[in-house]
Amino acid sequence: MKTKFRGYTLLIAVLCAFALTIYGAYSPARKAQKQQIVCVKFKADVDNQAIERYMLGFASLKHEIPSIISYTSGRTIAPNGTTTDYDVVHYLTFQSEDDIKTFENDPAYKTFIAQNQRIWENNLTVNADIRQ
Repeated sequence: MKTKFRGYTLLIAVLCAFALTIYGAYSPARKAQKQQIVCVKFKADVDNQAIERYMLGFASLKHEIPSIISYTSGRTIAPNGTTTDYDVVHYLTFQSEDDIKTFENDPAYKTFIAQNQRIWENNLTVNADIRQ
């Protein structure tokens, strides 16, 4: 009888472990509710290597600051061959306004800004809700 009980207990434990694994795989991800768009214009004398280091540094913040849900970036595209006011755009999403404040006050972000703002001519940050 004890052997049969152990067998059923082991079967139930395996099924529970499987159910928890499936639940973890299909549990909903954090839903983005807020967005921040950061536009940057670089000074004319900044070389492409410095811009590339800047872009990689900003992208690495996604892995350092947990309040960021998603991050994308790119160079701006000038319509009809005209010039644009900004060179690059960063797009970040967050769950709440508190998460945006947490990001902006994070020491890693503040250090990044201190190291890179000397190469900016201008920047613009816009925070907004995400409508779905």
